[in-house]
Amino acid sequence: MAWRGQLSKNLKELRILLCQTSPSSAPARAFVEKTYKELKTLNPKFPILIRECSGVEPQLWARYDMGIERVARLEGLSEAQISKALEDLVKVGAS
Repeated sequence: MAWRGQLSKNLKELRILLCQTSPSSAPARAFVEKTYKELKTLNPKFPILIRECSGVEPQLWARYDMGIERVARLEGLSEAQISKALEDLVKVGAS
């Protein structure tokens, strides 16, 4: 998973939006719990923002150069699918 070390090279910021209690955000919460430490270790100065808000739909927001942003909706996705969605956002920044 070499792409995980490319976050700081391909993106300017990553925001993860989720609800603290809703079942639709459960895979996103589990993803954050399992991968945040690794992502931060590989990209120590890269801003990874976790935004919790009651009732919000789980989403990944990637900000690239020139303020360009892309979003991946996470509702109904498994942890593996969330990881793939993040990988896709990182690869967009490489092109």
